[in-house]
Amino acid sequence: MSELRPSGRAWVFGDGINTDDMYPGFAMRLSIPDASRHMFHASRPGWPDLVKPGDIVVAGRNFGLGSSRPVPLLFKELGVAALVAEQFNSLFFRNCINYGLPAATLPDATKLITEGSTVDVDFTAGKLESGGRTHEIAPLPEFLRSVLAAGGLFPQLEAAGKLRPARGE
Repeated sequence: MSELRPSGRAWVFGDGINTDDMYPGFAMRLSIPDASRHMFHASRPGWPDLVKPGDIVVAGRNFGLGSSRPVPLLFKELGVAALVAEQFNSLFFRNCINYGLPAATLPDATKLITEGSTVDVDFTAGKLESGGRTHEIAPLPEFLRSVLAAGGLFPQLEAAGKLRPARGE
């Protein structure tokens, strides 16, 4: 599956999941691989050991509220293919796109998608399938799809020659 048409097992979270829970303060001193082992440390201990590459995180309202921690890097480190929420904190949504992690809004997502079910998302056509039912999501505009296709905003800017690659590359 391409990054704009992921298919994976659903992990369902509730409303108001904040960046402090996803990326605990103590983990911010760690490398991204090590910090990813502490995702949801307070609310769902052990989750990083259960999630598999290609899985999709589904959440309720105001997913990602709080500080501008680089949480999408942790999801990507664990292999999470996409996020679907009833509502995203706007800064968090944009961080997802900037870090190359596809995200979609689906009203009532936590009622329509069951944990463990398979979710198929088409970010171009604006469709999500789960449990034998198809739901409409807002298709991502071409501009955002181009950022995702490049792997995120920094890789896109580097490829266009508008930003020097980070040292060591």
